[in-house]
Amino acid sequence: MAVYTEVDDAELRAFVAAYDIGDVVSAKGIAEGVENSNYLLQTTRGPWILTLYEKRVAPADLPFFMGLMEHCAARGIDCPLPIHGRDGAVIRSLAGRPAVIVSFLNGMSPRRVEARHCGPLGEALAGLHLAVADFPMRRANALSVEGWARLVAQARPRADEVAPGLGDEIARELDEIAPRWPRDLPASVIHADLFPNNVFFLDDRLSGLIDFYFACNDFLAYDVAICLNAWCFEPDLSFNATKALRLTEGYMRRRALQPCEIEALPLLARGAAFRFLLTRLYDWLHVPKGALVNVLDPLEYLRKLRFHRSVRSAADYGL
Repeated sequence: MAVYTEVDDAELRAFVAAYDIGDVVSAKGIAEGVENSNYLLQTTRGPWILTLYEKRVAPADLPFFMGLMEHCAARGIDCPLPIHGRDGAVIRSLAGRPAVIVSFLNGMSPRRVEARHCGPLGEALAGLHLAVADFPMRRANALSVEGWARLVAQARPRADEVAPGLGDEIARELDEIAPRWPRDLPASVIHADLFPNNVFFLDDRLSGLIDFYFACNDFLAYDVAICLNAWCFEPDLSFNATKALRLTEGYMRRRALQPCEIEALPLLARGAAFRFLLTRLYDWLHVPKGALVNVLDPLEYLRKLRFHRSVRSAADYGL
């Protein structure tokens, strides 16, 4: 989440009038994240989340995201529910951007991930994978191998501004990973961005999953690998095998990982680290001046990537 586009008060009131959610009381920009413009919208009927879509979100993908959230909510997944206007429409235009309002979820993201968070996270991820097995819409992962190649080409000329030699390192990494990337693992819709700031807890109970705007069809184990990167490193970027074990145990309480998925996990984790290194690097180099956004450090994922290069089997992750 972030704020790139400011919304005029009169425009906002006219936009909200198309919904049966009460009158606008306030709208506060949310700075976390880097992708879209987000506001905590308070009306006389309660809190909501208003999102204006920017950057990587293609308008043609919005029906997929809205349909996915409605599908998940109908199957008992605690996630935002898109709000339909009085005319039945979900997707509208605000300040020149596609925009939606979704329901507000109670809870807080963990400020510091502990092992006790990782088991519920794994269970919730597996539950999500089971819930979407019959979701009929498809969306290709634009940030898989072909997308990495484009990002390397875009970022390499200036990558050394972030760290000496980084341009050559990301080019070598692509050359090593791309030919080895798996082609035949269990696949369905994945969240693809289930970082701690996209997971809410109430005390020790996981209360919701948010931000489905990278969801796509890809390997289910790749979603697990993304979570290993996002949840299982300490602030000093050392890997915590106990957290990884809790995460995978939680996942396998709901859905068993197949032997081929476990074997592929080191490469998938390395690829996941590479993907977030590249997108963070691109954003670091291209965030517009004046945007209300917390730019994320690409070097965090460079260090994680280097760790995954040293991994020889899933046993190194505590499995």
